[in-house]
Amino acid sequence: MKSGNSQSVRIVLAVLVIVGAIAYLAVTGVESNKSYYVTIQELQAMGNKAYTRHLRVAGSVAPGTIERSGSHAHFVLVENKRRLTVNYTGDEPPPDTFKDNSQALAIGTFGRDGVFHATQLQAKCASKYAPAQQKAGAAQTTAMATPATTGGGQ
Repeated sequence: MKSGNSQSVRIVLAVLVIVGAIAYLAVTGVESNKSYYVTIQELQAMGNKAYTRHLRVAGSVAPGTIERSGSHAHFVLVENKRRLTVNYTGDEPPPDTFKDNSQALAIGTFGRDGVFHATQLQAKCASKYAPAQQKAGAAQTTAMATPATTGGGQ
């Protein structure tokens, strides 16, 4: 009877060790993949915390600052009057929409050298989000205000 009891204790201990190991790996995996979204102003005000966290920083690409070299890029993000130098060294080249004045999101870490070291880069095309021309905007407003005359049963 004693050997059956000790075998149950061993099984319970083994299960606890396995569950504990899985929980530890899950928590540390989530922590290492977590990234905080911050503005350039918030990043510059974070102090030493900025150097220890995985971050996401967005801004407009300053015109004339993009330097490409294969899948790497060096550029400056601007938010209001604040500037942030970014060094992108990802596995893939920057997206086609990554151009002067485009909105970009850099994901990576802030170095003590004052440069944001990005491993991922996302960009929106600036022209897609530009305001409509005055005439085109007025025509669209008029078209939207006019009720539709097509379509049956209205």
